[in-house]
Amino acid sequence: MATETHGAEHAAAAVSACTDSHGSAIGMPQLCGEWIPNQVFWLVITLVVIFFVLSRIALPRIASVLAERQGTITNDIAAAEELKRKALDAEAAYEKALADAKAEAQAIAQKTRDEIKGDLDAALAKADEQISAKAAESAKAIEDIRASAMGAVEEVAKDTAEAIVAALGGKADAKAIAAAVASRVKG
Repeated sequence: MATETHGAEHAAAAVSACTDSHGSAIGMPQLCGEWIPNQVFWLVITLVVIFFVLSRIALPRIASVLAERQGTITNDIAAAEELKRKALDAEAAYEKALADAKAEAQAIAQKTRDEIKGDLDAALAKADEQISAKAAESAKAIEDIRASAMGAVEEVAKDTAEAIVAALGGKADAKAIAAAVASRVKG
């Protein structure tokens, strides 16, 4: 209790030292010279308490959050690198498959072109053979027509010559008319 009395006396003395004769404070009490040791004491106590609270509670939590965040970032970067590597591998596999598919498509197209060309050549050869056969048949038919036409022309020429001679009032000799028409037809 003596300590409380002494503390109360000291505070009363400090208050009386920083007040004027009417009991009102002179200026700012924080700047009163009598109160400065008390303020420094409580400032040191407050700073020590804040330091211990920060160092024992807040800073370890902040450090663990930062470490966790750093671990997450490191894991994410490693996962991203792994995914990038897998993507590059997949892209290389895709490019290889695409190149193989293009080569196979070209081979199939070339094989198909060769088959079509072979079929076309066979069809053309068959068509040429048929055309040659038809041309030979047509040439024979034309020759037959020409021969029959020449025979018909000779016959018509003989009949016409005989009719002309008869119309002129003469008597036509069949052998002479036939010889004259034959010599004219041959050229």
